[in-house]
Amino acid sequence: MAQAHTKTIATNKKAFHEYFVEESFEAGIELCGTEVKSLRKGACNLKDAWCSIDDGELFVCGMHISPYEQGNIFNRDPVRVRKLLMHKKEILRLFGIVKQKGFTLIPLSLYFKDSKVKVQVGLCRGKKLYDKREDAARKDMAREAERAMKSQ
Repeated sequence: MAQAHTKTIATNKKAFHEYFVEESFEAGIELCGTEVKSLRKGACNLKDAWCSIDDGELFVCGMHISPYEQGNIFNRDPVRVRKLLMHKKEILRLFGIVKQKGFTLIPLSLYFKDSKVKVQVGLCRGKKLYDKREDAARKDMAREAERAMKSQ
């Protein structure tokens, strides 16, 4: 079987700063033609995006896909709610976890897998301020160690 080729379109760096990512899942996304053409140019922003579950279906909200320049009347609303495609059992499992334990679903990255657009959805738990400071201190220490090793 051939290896699937992936090309990252956008990543949600803010999500890794604001949340602990406990688990991640791959989902398809329902798009129209001009949105796919716009994504091929890399015109997407996941910064303020989140996922919600309504009536057993998974949706991504707040994801901005810029309108395609040559799309004219076929362009859709850039921040419209888009349906994510996952198996029903996975969605129901996620729904149970999100309702009980205070987790949230955040889109972590958007990428092409062969010719299909996929979304990596993370099951996340929010960080407190001291957790963010701890992460920043750990990164600073690693950066200083790297500089020290480089200078020697």
